[in-house]
Amino acid sequence: MPLETRALRFCSSLRLCFCPASCPPQGFTKLKFPFCRMLAALVFTLLCIQSAHGQPCPYGFEYNRNLGQCSDVNECSWPQPCQGEMLCVNRIGGYQCLSSDYYDRPYRRVSPAQPEPSYPDPSDRIPDTFARTPPRAVEPSYPIVNNPALCTLGYALAADGTCNDIDECETNSHHCNPTQVCINTAGGYTCSCTEGYWLIAGQCQDIDECRYGYCQQLCANVAGSYSCSCNPGFLLNPDGRTCQDVDECEEQPCSHGCFNTYGSFMCNCDEGYELASDGTTCIDLDECSFSEFLCQFRCVNTPGSFSCICPPGYYLYEDSRSCEDVNECDTGNNTCTTEQVCFNFQGGYTCLNPLQCQPPYLAVSDNQCMCSAENPACRDLAFTILYRHMDLSSGRSVPADIFQMQATTRYPGAFYIFQIKSGNSGREFYMRQTSNVSATLVLTRPIKGPQVLVLDLEMVTVNNVINFRGSSIIRLTIYVSEHPF
Repeated sequence: MPLETRALRFCSSLRLCFCPASCPPQGFTKLKFPFCRMLAALVFTLLCIQSAHGQPCPYGFEYNRNLGQCSDVNECSWPQPCQGEMLCVNRIGGYQCLSSDYYDRPYRRVSPAQPEPSYPDPSDRIPDTFARTPPRAVEPSYPIVNNPALCTLGYALAADGTCNDIDECETNSHHCNPTQVCINTAGGYTCSCTEGYWLIAGQCQDIDECRYGYCQQLCANVAGSYSCSCNPGFLLNPDGRTCQDVDECEEQPCSHGCFNTYGSFMCNCDEGYELASDGTTCIDLDECSFSEFLCQFRCVNTPGSFSCICPPGYYLYEDSRSCEDVNECDTGNNTCTTEQVCFNFQGGYTCLNPLQCQPPYLAVSDNQCMCSAENPACRDLAFTILYRHMDLSSGRSVPADIFQMQATTRYPGAFYIFQIKSGNSGREFYMRQTSNVSATLVLTRPIKGPQVLVLDLEMVTVNNVINFRGSSIIRLTIYVSEHPF
């Protein structure tokens, strides 16, 4: 059997099924029809009751699911919201307790009256719609003001008869916590915290903004706010939060070169300088103190560099470190006369006078003297004296072959003996015979200059066939230089 439906005016989204006049349908013959009414009313009540399901609303409000928003809570409906004879007046988001002297009669809580539902008689046919019962008179839930000319709470009657808003904040009639700020509203006021504070347990407490990384580098929390600062080498931007690198090189802090880095800078120095302990000043490097072998003779430090110098008689070589002898005889930079012979040695020169042979010797060339065998005075003397000159560097390493001596004439059956006849008192030299007709003068000990040594190197000729013995001398003059180069 088909069922008929009726829309309920209390819950617009619900529809409830009822049986037609022939109710109950088959299967319900044993049930009383009043029981159907009670069951319908129970289902209706359960479907219409809805909860907020934990929707977040401010204090003094609760979530209304039908409206989809937060609605004011009537605190005056609570048991004894006010003490003594104080009267409760509900407000949006709260309530106030006022003295009963402001009103004609005492304030009492009135619960909203629920209209009693009317059920159709079981013996009667169910009408198409519920019968609307006349609304019952419900007393208002707010106090009745005695004087109808008075204004509502939060307003004051002006001289022209209008109601003006009372600024509770200005009149200091508010009840805000000392840590809160009063904000006047139409007909009331609200209590709030200033910027930089938040409400915790009814008190406005400072927000530590530094915990949330508001500053890029350094943060200092202050009451109600915060202050950002930057590390050395950075500058706070106009936004008051971020930092930008400072180019310290623009202020030329370095004596030579400057290189900007993130948050700092570095100084560098030109070649020949080193950075001082202050990190900005450049001081000269004394390259001459690095090694005594930097220059061959002497090193002179200069700002940022060095230079090598040579002693008199030398010039600086192309490598700017070595010293080379100046040949004054070739350059003409000498004081020898035309009759003299210029002899150059390391670091200097000497002027040799024309050869003068001592009697009984006779000059046979510009550097040789001879004593004739026919002259009885020459019997025990060397047959010839050959004059030679050489130079030697001071402190020359030993052993060193410095001079060679050789027989120019060979006689059948003859042999030769080479020896140092004079000038070797310090045993600095010895003769090493290299063949039957030659020998080499060897330096065995270093000689320091400047000094001049004269050696008589003798070559003795022996011929046993003809029973002959004679000698020739090379008078070697050695000029030892002052320096080892």
